[in-house]
Amino acid sequence: MLAASIVSYLLSEIHRLPSGLVYGLVTLLVFGEAALFIGFILPGETAVLVAGVVASQGHVNVVLVAALVVVAAITGDSVGYVIGRRYGESLMTLPILKHRRGALERALEGLRRRGPIYVFIGRFTAFLRAVMPGLAGMSQMNYRRFLVANALGGIIWGTGFTLLGYFAGTALTRIEKYASWMGLSVLIAMILFFVIFHFVKKRRETNENRTYHEGDDSAQNVE
Repeated sequence: MLAASIVSYLLSEIHRLPSGLVYGLVTLLVFGEAALFIGFILPGETAVLVAGVVASQGHVNVVLVAALVVVAAITGDSVGYVIGRRYGESLMTLPILKHRRGALERALEGLRRRGPIYVFIGRFTAFLRAVMPGLAGMSQMNYRRFLVANALGGIIWGTGFTLLGYFAGTALTRIEKYASWMGLSVLIAMILFFVIFHFVKKRRETNENRTYHEGDDSAQNVE
């Protein structure tokens, strides 16, 4: 109910703004989600969905909205990365993060093991989208690796949610209820893919080791 109320309010208010201000507002909200941690207050996907709906009604250009969203997402996350790299430990003491210390520590451990994968997946969940860039900086992850994964996630997320809002049109309040499920579905699919890949790789290594040892045993028997 609260999310629907926020969407309805934004949708009614944003039509009163000139198109230039609409572009600027959406860009700022998406940029600030990770760079300024405003994602805890208003998830960036809500702003993007609203902008998509406004574009479907001819108030702004959908291609320009999608482009600005992608650039803002990548740039904002890069700023979040720098902030995390320099001030990460201090940020962890903030009340909004302190009570989630356990989840943040697990995310940091995951970043150290499979950094780019975690960065990409984090783009599709509200909480991780707001903190993942900063955590990547804290983990001392190489920036180029971060940027590649972040850009890929930003392009898919930004374009996808802009078009979702655009084609949903005035049905946004209903679609938004399923937007989080969409992100969660992508997250689950990615996790399943990498889990299966991990076990297939392990099984292949086991078979190769078994073949190698059997070869050694055969050679010893011949001797």
